Amino acid sequence: MNFLSSHKLQHPYRFLGKDFFMRETPVFSDKDMDRAVSRIAHEIVERNHGVEGLMLAGIWTRGAPLAHRLAGRILSIEGKEVPVGVLDIGLYRDDIGRSSRPMVHSTEMPEVVDGQKLVLVDDVLFTGRTIRAALDALIDFGRPRQVQLAVLVDRGHRELPIRADYVGKNMPTSTKEEVQVRLLEVDGIDEVVLLREGA
Repeated sequence: MNFLSSHKLQHPYRFLGKDFFMRETPVFSDKDMDRAVSRIAHEIVERNHGVEGLMLAGIWTRGAPLAHRLAGRILSIEGKEVPVGVLDIGLYRDDIGRSSRPMVHSTEMPEVVDGQKLVLVDDVLFTGRTIRAALDALIDFGRPRQVQLAVLVDRGHRELPIRADYVGKNMPTSTKEEVQVRLLEVDGIDEVVLLREGA
């Protein structure tokens, strides 16, 4: 028996994480998520009168695969590819210094951002602080003509005046609850669940 296995036996719950002690309620199935992505893609095309001058930027982690999925749907609708970027906001968060050192991932943005209609993509909209950080990060890459926001879930409890333009599902929650979006590319499954404390 190696050290890690032995340590797990002595301190089993340390390796389970807080989610182990929370009750899980399914909200979105894989088919629900597929339909939501398709609807958002159609809404983006309709609102922007096509895809001319349009680009997507997914916020790391789960916003990135969602942005690529949306680009794929838009391609099937319009027959044209939309540039997709991946934006890491780790160094732009307003809680740096209050918590552990942020993990920094690579940011990959299309060469031309100036003058483009850019759709930020994220999985969950909560306080709005992640989006504020993303807007700060965008300034380093240029000045888009317009920035829109697409999220899979809006759970409320905003702390900043930020609103999504495209929403897969509005989900009223309490601050004691947690919304988890799980994606095939990251988690091996497509689903959205609501976590509450309790057995």
